[in-house]
Amino acid sequence: MTIIRQISLFGIQELYDMEPTQKYEAIISAIDLDKIYHAVTKKSRLGAPEELNYAAMIISTFVRYVERIPTIKDLIKRLRDDLSFKLNCGFLVSDAIPSEASYSRLITKLDESNILEQQREYVVLQAIAEGFINDDTVAIDATHFEARDQAPSKVEKPKSEPKKRGRKSKEEREKWLIEQAEMEANLPVYERKIESQLDIPLAELRSEVPQDPKWGIKKNSEGKNVFWFGFKGHLAVGTSSQYILQALFSSGNLHDGKAAIPLLKGIHEYLPLPFVRFQTMDAGYDYEPIYEQVHRMGQQSVIAYNKRNEREPMGFDKHFAPTCFREHSYRYDSFDSTYETLKYTRPKECIDCPLATEGICQKVYKIKITTDLRKYTAPARGSQAWKKLFKSRTAVERVNAYLKEFFQLNNVRYRTGKRAKVHFDMVTLIYNASKLAADRISAQINQQQAA
Repeated sequence: MTIIRQISLFGIQELYDMEPTQKYEAIISAIDLDKIYHAVTKKSRLGAPEELNYAAMIISTFVRYVERIPTIKDLIKRLRDDLSFKLNCGFLVSDAIPSEASYSRLITKLDESNILEQQREYVVLQAIAEGFINDDTVAIDATHFEARDQAPSKVEKPKSEPKKRGRKSKEEREKWLIEQAEMEANLPVYERKIESQLDIPLAELRSEVPQDPKWGIKKNSEGKNVFWFGFKGHLAVGTSSQYILQALFSSGNLHDGKAAIPLLKGIHEYLPLPFVRFQTMDAGYDYEPIYEQVHRMGQQSVIAYNKRNEREPMGFDKHFAPTCFREHSYRYDSFDSTYETLKYTRPKECIDCPLATEGICQKVYKIKITTDLRKYTAPARGSQAWKKLFKSRTAVERVNAYLKEFFQLNNVRYRTGKRAKVHFDMVTLIYNASKLAADRISAQINQQQAA
């Protein structure tokens, strides 16, 4: 009897159960500390000398998230009371423990340099190069987390003049349309309609994201509205590898759909992912410009359909598959990528149908997905292949839970949106670095077992 050796699976939990020295080394080695150190230290010899150990301060800031230390004050106390912890963070015995103000200045420099976003992308590129990211499907979703401060008191808006009743004349309507177009053009990027993002460069989309804490609203599993004052984190996650491929930080009131195109463009422009074929999202992203962006990338959308004020389609079922004369749905057969065409074959019920020999019903239907990208996707809506791909979307929800429960995403200790973004970038960077460290250890174990 042949013995099949089971592949060892080494996850983040096993990584966190290791000794501190090994754990810190494995996680920090995935990050280019030299670039972060260069970004936060002085570029000139002029001015007062820097006596602090900035390299150790950076490591201790990362370790704070690894060890789930809630505040900088608690981190400083741990450094003072635990010599081995201090040494593991890179400090020398003779080094003075930095103050809270020193860590605050470090956070300011990290915010100004944008180095944490670059490092998160650097970790992902390493994982791709080492073969740990081979996903064919990417899942996109958002998660909310509250700000540290309470919401400001509500300011009552002045009452506007009542609108003139009745139908506008032709001249008034033309003037009104011109005014509306001018207002739309002058709005900030994320207050315009989603379709305007298609032709805006990615750099501008990222720089214009609103970051101040705002009131957000969403429906929970019971269909009730949930309100919070704070922020949103928008993630694009590989469904198999569960790496955060792209992330976006925003105010809590930003609609989920308005963050999808920046995430998609980031994947397309920054990451070499030739195996990705599908982008899956929930019904909150069911907007035509998002389908258009995915189509421009040469990929397919697996997005839940959000039925609006639309009539029932004549001659088609709820999944937009054609129906026969007796209203039985045709079966999805295949997709021709050359002509971007879905192929449907006769329903099973046609075998015993007396009308089958009358020539009333077609044997095969072919529909181009470009007829309506929102309705016709590959694989077709309602098919087993579509359902299987949509189920893989739970990967991004799992990552959201990890970030909140294990990496302190919902423990924001800063008041402004800019500093809260540093917290978000730090959390997502440490998560990706931990994932890469766990994958590297797992690969080493498998090599040793195979030897």
